[in-house]
Formats: sequence, structure tokens, C-alpha cells
Amino acid sequence: MRRRIVMFVLVLAGLAALIAPAVPALSRYAALPRKGEAPLNLVLAGLDVDYDWSAPTWPYPAKPQTYTTRTDTLMLAQFRPGGEVRLLSIPRDTWMNVPGSGWGKINGANVHGGPELVKAAVQSLTGVPVDGYVYLSLGAVRQLTDAAGGVTVDVDRVMKYDDRAGNLHIDLQPGRQRLNGEQMEGYLRFRKDAAGDIGRVTRQQQFLSALTGKLKSPLNWWRLPGMVGTVYGNVKTDLTRAQVGELLGAVSGGLNIQAASVPGGYGDSTWIPDRAALNTLVSREFRDPGDPRGLRVGVANIAAPDGSARRLVERLQAAGYQNVTLLDEPRRALGVTTVAGTGAARLLRDVGHGGVAGDSAQGLDVTVRLGSDTPAE
Repeated sequence: MRRRIVMFVLVLAGLAALIAPAVPALSRYAALPRKGEAPLNLVLAGLDVDYDWSAPTWPYPAKPQTYTTRTDTLMLAQFRPGGEVRLLSIPRDTWMNVPGSGWGKINGANVHGGPELVKAAVQSLTGVPVDGYVYLSLGAVRQLTDAAGGVTVDVDRVMKYDDRAGNLHIDLQPGRQRLNGEQMEGYLRFRKDAAGDIGRVTRQQQFLSALTGKLKSPLNWWRLPGMVGTVYGNVKTDLTRAQVGELLGAVSGGLNIQAASVPGGYGDSTWIPDRAALNTLVSREFRDPGDPRGLRVGVANIAAPDGSARRLVERLQAAGYQNVTLLDEPRRALGVTTVAGTGAARLLRDVGHGGVAGDSAQGLDVTVRLGSDTPAE
């Protein structure tokens, strides 16, 4: 009996030690998996290292991560309720008109306006409404790979590069091989070849697919607490518990990842997106037909307090609606706000009151007619 008690205590201690790394993350984000009603669109970004160039030591050490540097890796990830994940890799040198900041490379958006500007930039580039962001420090790749016991990828060429000031040393030979954290960091950061940033994008997608595939095996589930703890210690995000629950619901049955990249070509050390090809790609792979945020929406004040239509337009735009306009319709007695047209039921939830009724105005997908039930603000 005593031996059994000792064994039981040892097993509990082992389980506690195994789960311990994940406790901080679970205490903050623990949520039951649930099936979302719509795809969840997230910006995933890895950030540049900020070295302390004034340090007396050499190689220069990295400064503590503040999540304010340029984005090194940038993706739009769409998690669908059924487990499909659509990834769109955005080259760091993509040249665009960043909202509120002007023309420049998209990797500078975080420096000028933080995560909100990065989300706005990705949304402006793709036309896909963004629901949240997840930032990973550079150290996350190294630690996550080690926590997973290494990740197997196909190295397609000789990769050799030394940055002594930044303490980055890459020395990989071609072939399929399991890389540890330090090697994987070099594999993902390497860009000293003809493929440049586009080669890095391909390797990033390969890493995510290989990592996800490894986690599908029950033999590796015991590694999950350590991986969760690693991610939590190297992440900044605005995800809510409800969104975490939707993510868990999407991944619980296994993931089916489909990856693509922003089409375009190089010009003066920048990546110039092919807008027509990008629009076609997004419409085919990322558009949620039930998401009203991509529809043409009109808002008319029929019997609501003055300024109500303008305030609703601004609220919908802040929620990610791309094409919302004010309508000029005659005022009349209308006790209940009505929403009419394609996607009316989904849009009604964002309006917050009223019901589905009537016909949409010509040339619009959805029309909101505000009645006297509209609360004054």
C-alpha cells in the first residue's frame, strides 16, 4: 500500500511538472472549445530583433522585447469553424499606402502605429476584415521548436550566413532533416539568396505546416503544455477568451492548412503587389460569403434621433465594414429599426436593435433604416 501511495504521489508530481508551463496561459485564456459562427481573421506577426548597439559586449545583445519594432514575418490567418486554415503570407517589403501613415513598406506599420495600424494595413491591402492580432517575439521560434522536440523540414539549398554583430550564424546543408530551435531560427531568417523575402515566406509556411503535422500525433501531445507555456511567454495579443474558445474549437478536430502569398514582383528592393491578382485570390480563398462586413451597406435615419445614422456608420466602419454609406430617405413614422437584404440577420447583430424586414435600396446589398427605437447617444 505504501509503495502504491508513493507511486501515486510521484505520478501526480510528474503531471504537475508537465502541466506547470501552461498554467499562466490557462489562467488568463482558458476557454472551452466552441464552434464559431464565422471565420476568425487574425494577423500573425513575428518581430525584428532590436540590438543594443551601444552595449560594451560583442556580439551585441538583443534588447528586451517591447513589440514595437518592425514586423519580420507577417501573415493573415483565417481560422474557419470546420478546421480549415487559410494563410496569406505578406512579404515584409510589400509597398503600399498604409492608412494614416502614407506610402512605405508594410513592415514599418508597427513602428508608426502599433498593432492597430498593422491590422489596418493588412485589412487595407487585402480587403479582409481583421478580428485580432498575435505578435510573437523572435525568441518564440527557437523556444517553440525546442519545446516541440525539433521540427522536420526540407532544406532545399545550402544556407550559410554569419552576422557576428547580431550573433546570427546559419550553416545548413540540403536535405530533409529535423532542426533544433537555433537551426530553425536561421532557416526562417535566411534571405541571402536569389529568392530573398519570397524564399523566407515559403519556408515560414513549411515550418507552420510541419509543426502542425507533428502535433496531430498523440505521441507528441505530452509536449503541448510546454509549447503553450513557450508561446504565452513570447506573445502579445488582443484575443478575447471567446476568440480563444473559437480557435480551440477550430483546431480540435485537426487543421487543414492552405497557404498562399501576396502575388506581385520586386521593384527597387520592394515587393509591388499585383492588386488584380490579389483581389482574385482573396475573393476565392478568404471571402466569407456570410460576412456582412464585405457587403455594400446603406444607413438611413427614418425616425431616430439626429446624428444616429452617422454614428452607426462610424461604428460599423470601426468594426471592419468596408463599404458603408449614409442614405437620404424621407423621414416618417417607423417604430422599429429594420435591416433588409443579403446578410441582414448577421448585420442586425452589429446594429444591436430592430428586426429583419423590407427590401434593400437599389444598388446596395443591405439597408438599415433606423426607427424611433434607436437609443440616443
